Formats: sequence, C-alpha cells, structure tokens
Amino acid sequence: MSGADLLRDPPSFSLVLGGPLYQLLRRTHLSDDTLHMVRRRVIVIALFAWLPLLVLSALEGHLLEKRIAVPFLFDLETHIRFIVVVPLLLVAELVVHRRLLPVARTFLDRRLIPESAMSRFDAAVSSAFHLRNSVLAEVLLLAAVYGVGVLLVWRRYTALDADTWYGTSAAAGAHLSVAGLWYGCVSLPIFQFLILRWYFRIFIWARFLWQVSRIKLTLVPTHPDQLGGLGFLSLTVYAFAVLLVAHGAMLAAQISDRVLLLRAALPDFKVEIAAMLLFLLCLVFGPLFAFTPQLARARRAGLLQYGKLAEDYVRQFDAKWVQGGAAHPEPLLGSSDIQSLADMANSFGVIRSMRLAPVSRVTLLQLSAAVLVPIAPLLLTMMPLEALLQKLFGLVF
Repeated sequence: MSGADLLRDPPSFSLVLGGPLYQLLRRTHLSDDTLHMVRRRVIVIALFAWLPLLVLSALEGHLLEKRIAVPFLFDLETHIRFIVVVPLLLVAELVVHRRLLPVARTFLDRRLIPESAMSRFDAAVSSAFHLRNSVLAEVLLLAAVYGVGVLLVWRRYTALDADTWYGTSAAAGAHLSVAGLWYGCVSLPIFQFLILRWYFRIFIWARFLWQVSRIKLTLVPTHPDQLGGLGFLSLTVYAFAVLLVAHGAMLAAQISDRVLLLRAALPDFKVEIAAMLLFLLCLVFGPLFAFTPQLARARRAGLLQYGKLAEDYVRQFDAKWVQGGAAHPEPLLGSSDIQSLADMANSFGVIRSMRLAPVSRVTLLQLSAAVLVPIAPLLLTMMPLEALLQKLFGLVF
C-alpha cells in the first residue's frame, strides 16, 4: 500500500499498529485491528510477568523470609514494575494511537504540503510504516534486551546489592533463585522489551517529523496559532503523557526499595531524578524543534512582507486622515479605515509573536508533572504527611 493510499485511509496511520508483537497479540486474541481489548492485554501480560514470581517465591520460602534483606512481598520495585508500569506501557499504546492518528492527514487538510512535494510526503509516511512493521527491528530489540539489558545493565548495575528473593548478592557469591531465573529470563525481558520498543517508536515519530520538516511547507505567518499553521503539533506531546507517567513510576519503583529497605535517603537520588526528567522532556519535545528553521524563516519573511504592506497602508492613512489629502471629506466616525488600521497592527503583532517551535511553557510544566507525580509519595519518607501538606499550602497560599 502506498503512502497516498494510507493517507486516504487515516485510521491506518499509526505508530503502534504494526510489528511482530502486534501481530502476535492479534493472533492470540489479545488485540484487534484498532488496539482495543486493552484490559485483556494488561491482565494477561502483567500476570504472566508477575504471578510466576509470586508462586515460585512462595515455593522457595522467600515471600516473607526475614533472613534476606528483600523478601518478595516487600519488593516494591518488582510489584510496581509489573503491576503498574507494564499496564501503563500497554495503555499508552492506545492513547498514542488515537492522539497521533490524524497528524499526517492534518498536514494535508491545512494545505501545508505543496503539490510539488506531495511525493516526498508520501515517501515519509511509507517509510514510517516500513520501520514500524520491521521484523528485523524487533529482533534486534530482543537481542539488545538479553545481551545488554539483562546480562549487563540488570546484573551489574540495577540489581540490589543485597540478598533478595531473586538471588544472593555479589559479595556473597551471586546466585539466582528459581524465581530469579524466571525474573531474569522472562519477566524482566518483557518489561525491557516494551520500554525499548517505545523508544524505537519515538525514533520513528522523530524521523517522520524531521523528514516532513525538510519539505518547504506553505506556512502562513499571520496564522492565529502563532506557529504558521503548525499549532496542531503542539498538542501531540500529550499523546505521550501516559508513557511519561510510566517512566516516573519506574523511577519511583527503583528508588523505593533503596529508600525503604536499604536505608537510603530520597535526596541521594536527585541527580537520577533530574537526569530522567531531562531525558524524557528531550525525548518528547525534541522532535518538534525540527521545524524551528522553517518557522524562523517564515517569521523573518512575514515581518518583511507585512512590514512593507503596513508601511504602504499607514502612509496612505496618514495622507488621507492626518495630512488632509482626501478628495472629498469623509466622516471619521464609523470609517472602516480605522478598523483596517487596527487589523493591520494585529496581523503584524501575530507575526512578531510567532513561536519558533511547537512547544509551550504550559505543556513543559504539565508533562514534567506527569513524570514527577509518581515520585511525590516518596517525600513522605523525609517528613510526616502533615508537615508536607503545611509546606505545600505555604507555597500555594
């Protein structure tokens, strides 16, 4: 199917309706063609990753065993990861699918793509679908999960340095329990694959926007959205809000075990929190800056063109109404010339206030909050709830 065919059928444009995992979910009746049945997917995948850990830990006597530092039932990181984060990653697919569905079509509806560049736009759409459906890409992601994510990142950097339900610490001679083997071979790879697959999808989204930004768009500098007609792109970031909440919950899960079980303090992780927040904001907002050069050029051209038009108009207005150059005196009251002068000033003001990227302070703050909200409950480890509320009310009022 060509890019033109896909654009004539807007529901088929999606970052998530494709790839081997999507086809597998369809064949196992965990998804339909439009990503419904999300509740079934959440229950089945979350339980497949988490329930065997519960059962195997119980059989090994590691549910509440006091001889180890982190029994299974007290491992908040594991519970949050598979009961909260994995479902959020699955729900985010449906949100992104619905939110980004009309984007490609909107470029055409707003006549931003000139006829001469339509083939390039179709090629960008087709290329995005080709990557989305790539079998090789997901095979490489799976290889990265087992070769790097499990063997290197988890075993050397993120696994707790203590005796836990999934294994003994390196100091005592690293050894995985039976539950730990399922965790390292099945549960953790599922989680990491879902995360990496999301990064790959955002790469496809960023690449599509970059390719479109290389087309000379027909931007209108006086458009009231102050983005030359690209204002609809500023709303696309909300498609990733659930994904950002999932990342915030993932970070909160990692910190919680270290704070509650290993006696660390929340301020010890301020660098990690700031780095995660910066990374996620760059991930979501970064692709939108591909349009900055075109917006800057449209603003400069608009100021020159409308500046000349305004110059001609105000000189004629001055000659007619101030210098008394009108051939036949007209009543000033009710004259359309006054309103036209105001409209000219408003149009010029819109061009001067054009933004150079489809990004606003409000969206930055809102999506930052989406990342930080799951971490906020950990503030209770630093002070009682009453004292925390008093400080918050003091900031607000």
